[in-house]
Amino acid sequence: MIAYKAFKNQFLKDAPTIEDKIRKGVKEKIGIDIKVESSEYNSWKNSIGNAMFHVINNSKLPDQAEIAIEYQLTGQKMRIDFLVSGKDKDNKKNIVIVELKQWSQIEIGLMRDHVMTYMGGRKVETQHPSYQANSYVISLRNFNPVIDRQDILLSSCAYLHNCMDPSVIKDDSFKQLFSKSPIFIKSEGNSLTNFLEEKILTGEESNLFTEIEESPLVISKSLSQNIGSMLKDNVDFALIDDQKTALEEILYQQKTLKNGEKKVLIVEGGPGTGKSLIAINALVDLVKSGVNARYVTNNSAPRKVYQAQLAKNKDKSEIDALFSGPDQFKECDSDTYDVVLVDEAHRLTSNWGFYKTKGDSQVKAIIAAAKLSVFFIDDLQKVTWNDLGTVAEIEKWGTKFKVEPHKRILNMQFRCAGSDSYISWVNQMLELVEKTNDLASFDSYDFQVFDSPSEMRDLIFEKNKESNRARLVAGYCWEWVSKKNPNLYDIEFKDFDFKMKWNLSSDPTWILSPDSVNQVGCIHTSQGLETDYVGVIMGSDIIIRNGKVITNPEKRAKTDQSLRGWKKELAIDEETALLKADQLIKNTYRALLTRGMKGCYLYSVDKETNEYFKSQIPSIKRDTFHG
Repeated sequence: MIAYKAFKNQFLKDAPTIEDKIRKGVKEKIGIDIKVESSEYNSWKNSIGNAMFHVINNSKLPDQAEIAIEYQLTGQKMRIDFLVSGKDKDNKKNIVIVELKQWSQIEIGLMRDHVMTYMGGRKVETQHPSYQANSYVISLRNFNPVIDRQDILLSSCAYLHNCMDPSVIKDDSFKQLFSKSPIFIKSEGNSLTNFLEEKILTGEESNLFTEIEESPLVISKSLSQNIGSMLKDNVDFALIDDQKTALEEILYQQKTLKNGEKKVLIVEGGPGTGKSLIAINALVDLVKSGVNARYVTNNSAPRKVYQAQLAKNKDKSEIDALFSGPDQFKECDSDTYDVVLVDEAHRLTSNWGFYKTKGDSQVKAIIAAAKLSVFFIDDLQKVTWNDLGTVAEIEKWGTKFKVEPHKRILNMQFRCAGSDSYISWVNQMLELVEKTNDLASFDSYDFQVFDSPSEMRDLIFEKNKESNRARLVAGYCWEWVSKKNPNLYDIEFKDFDFKMKWNLSSDPTWILSPDSVNQVGCIHTSQGLETDYVGVIMGSDIIIRNGKVITNPEKRAKTDQSLRGWKKELAIDEETALLKADQLIKNTYRALLTRGMKGCYLYSVDKETNEYFKSQIPSIKRDTFHG
């Protein structure tokens, strides 16, 4: 949907009150009510009513050049700021996208193609504007059939109309972005005008933006071909055993969909059963066939990692729009997508936004938006207070949509050296299942208990030399002090000469970065992902006394949002709140202890807990601890 569109002359007349016209259009067409006092409302006034008014007013663009503002691509959350259409010197239809930013203070970002700037009064890391603008070009080309059918040329640029110093935003490290999408600062308004004039020489009377706006969401042929080549021979995503069967069922369920029919498929499996591999393979196979599919997780870490692994050395911006969080489905029309593949479905919530305070069930919205919704789930991997994704929740909403979900259970697991015994042992040690007296050995899996975190760290460093696949993780019991003061360390054990920082300020693909072995990961950047070896630092939020697991949510760091809301519920229903907190803390450590493919090393800050874990290791492995 497009909030505002008009030809050049009308836009110039509307410019003095353009913010009100855009606000009205956003509310009526996109369904978002923007407050008059909001920063977004003011940005329309400054960026469009002032900055872009002068650019367009000073140009020789034809009167029939069409302008569109706040275009929300069908089925996607993102909105494009400003577009101009017309014809070039060869009489070819052309659309220019202009990404507008009010930024003035900018720093080089920690992540590739990112910068640091101030938003809402705080410094944040965000995509470079040139990357963002070019990603809109790719999304339009990949998902709007009007662009392909009419052979419309697309180009983009970014305009930072408050930025006076180009040294950061035009740093050489971003040079590859400028060739795709040039960037203009405050003093370069005339250069932006020239850029638009080069692309658009004559007007277009066919209301091109209306055609684009009314077009359905369709996968382009080029995207279908490209994503197929990305998966070819990619061993990271090879399927075996019942993973292949689950994939074929997804493809079968989509192929046999009838007009107007809706289906729900639940794929259940514990750690290492290959839920994410199946989801990625399904995404690729579906898109190759021209099916409008999306991969969704609430946790950005696995999403970013799988994008990077899938694209490898290719331009991953080509496939970015195929991956998303669940928020984009909030305002989708019914059946916008053919298939939505929801990985880590246990992480879905009842509400929306950063603080999870608005809206309705994400499960409900996804089922509504998709003809076939596939939920990959493990009920024992809910780790935050707002997680509500359960098989029962999905079944409840399926019933409300008059759909009986199909179910498939994944039984074979390929993590933890394929040892079901190890995972069973972890579940029993954390009292997630009833304990048995006869525990099978998991001698093929390298599990060790350490009395020194430094010794465990050193072994992780040594193991990492093999293939950059060994990482340290910890329960979130240490404050993130290095966020405000980079000279400080977050996790320190002075008696052991151990000091390290949380990984939270680095790339979401932290688990892939060679430097990340020098940081400590948390549940938010490791859940859904795997390493060869994992070293787990168990905090004081979980201890064992006389064989009984005792959890304490008070020991969690204040900077952790996982249990946000538990104290409020504690005042209402103490027993229920404590039981829920207990389950989430245990689930967190279960997830951390099952990240390793070949081995897991453990250090607990509580000596008695460490001793208990040693005593419970099957006898064949009792010598694998370090005192």
